[in-house]
Amino acid sequence: MLAVSDYRVGYGQSEVLHNLNFSIKPREIVAVMGRNGMGKTTLMKSLMGIIPSMSGSIKLEDKEMASLKSYQRVESGFGFVPQGRMIFSTMTVRENIETGLTTTRRRSVPSELYDLFPVLFEMQKRRGGNLSGGQQQQLAIARALASDPKLLLLDEPTEGIQPSIIRDIGRTLKLIRDQRGLSIIVSEQVLSFALDIADRILVIEKGEIVHQEERANVDEAKIASYLSV
Repeated sequence: MLAVSDYRVGYGQSEVLHNLNFSIKPREIVAVMGRNGMGKTTLMKSLMGIIPSMSGSIKLEDKEMASLKSYQRVESGFGFVPQGRMIFSTMTVRENIETGLTTTRRRSVPSELYDLFPVLFEMQKRRGGNLSGGQQQQLAIARALASDPKLLLLDEPTEGIQPSIIRDIGRTLKLIRDQRGLSIIVSEQVLSFALDIADRILVIEKGEIVHQEERANVDEAKIASYLSV
């Protein structure tokens, strides 16, 4: 589904991500883990085209993405849930989701999105800023799904969310993968959440992938050692 090759990203002359090589299979959920400042958010933003890459290749189903603008990547099949949700606080829930429809021919929110997130149907006329953190996260995911992505990117989705809602989000992501057949990349620091949802775990440290394991064979203690300060 996704192939990233010899990928380098930086700010000005400062290189942050160094020669990354990894791939994502169809219908696979991959968790990218690492401490703060190790490059997780830079990777997610650069995959979406928010931060330009210095060199390397990003291919979605063999189509080169590295030179495309963010909106073109969305049109090609990328969906993005940014760190901190970034919903439009003064717009209603329905209006927020509708902003994700711009790459499709739909005029109204498809019912299957409300089936995934019933609370959003109940609150569709409420302003986004009046929702709880967990509800805003569900709204941000629904908005990303409205563009019918092939690959969904989520940057720190559990940040600032209570444990019971984190479990709900984990179940929903697996349901989305199973129902819609898309691939998912999640950047994350909470190991229990990553182990619950991921098929494979990548660990990033100082801008390099230093470890990766299939979930079935994962060494929790080793991954936890990368996450400790």
